[in-house]
Amino acid sequence: MDPMISADNSSIVAALRKRIIDGHYAPGERLAEIPVAEALGVSRTPVRLAFRTLEQEGLLQRVGKRALAVRVFSPADVQCAIEVRGVLEGLAARLLAERGLDPKTREVLLDCLHEGEAIVGAAQLTEESIGAWSEVNTRFHAAIVDADDRRVIADAIARNNHLPFASADSIIIDRAELDQAHQRLRIAQLHHRLVFDALEKGEAARVEMLMREHAQIGLRYDNLLIPERHE
Repeated sequence: MDPMISADNSSIVAALRKRIIDGHYAPGERLAEIPVAEALGVSRTPVRLAFRTLEQEGLLQRVGKRALAVRVFSPADVQCAIEVRGVLEGLAARLLAERGLDPKTREVLLDCLHEGEAIVGAAQLTEESIGAWSEVNTRFHAAIVDADDRRVIADAIARNNHLPFASADSIIIDRAELDQAHQRLRIAQLHHRLVFDALEKGEAARVEMLMREHAQIGLRYDNLLIPERHE
């Protein structure tokens, strides 16, 4: 049994969800209780319950009467999920700007800005700096969303993040194109600075649009960063 996986249902759901999103189970692959239970080192019953939860989340789908398979997500599905996250994070940012930036959230965001600027300001990216950026980026987004104690927006984002590449920490870096990735992270860092500036000034409408635009950075900015090829 994987020492990181306990036999309770939530741990098994989390483990299977991660394996699906990470591509351990391929899109369209059929999953059966016995081999999955053996792979996780648990009994069939919690796996069966986890399958039901993941089917409700949309990560698994029925194939025939009894079989379940990993849902195949189209590029349009991924883009829609990212746009949904942008809308939800934009709403969270707007509410925070309207309410006023509290000292604790302000401190966390400033720390993220300073750490992010140090990473993207380096001469080149490394494996370590990519991991550090991902952690800083996750904290920045979480600070804005978690500033709302009502948890409604955070819960909606958490559900949406179950879809592949939908979450803010789904940063896909091509190690063979580190210069292009470096440019993308510099743009993301600039977005963070603009978002913080709008929050400090209480510019609710502006910060909402900035967060929605920021969510698109992995989808719509790459083509702007690819050097032109001359025949």
